[in-house]
Amino acid sequence: MRANVGGADRLVRIIAGLILLSLVWLVPTNWGWLGIVPLMTGLIRWCPAYLPFGLNSCKR
Repeated sequence: MRANVGGADRLVRIIAGLILLSLVWLVPTNWGWLGIVPLMTGLIRWCPAYLPFGLNSCKR
């Protein structure tokens, strides 16, 4: 499992994930739990959705 999420992409994913997760407490909706996906892909620097398309935003 090699990293395929680069710096800027990683930052955007983490911020978007945190914003979505904050919706769980600010607005009574379960849609905010979807924020776990971009948050985790940003933290572990690997996105399974990139594999079928051969995408890689990591410069390594």
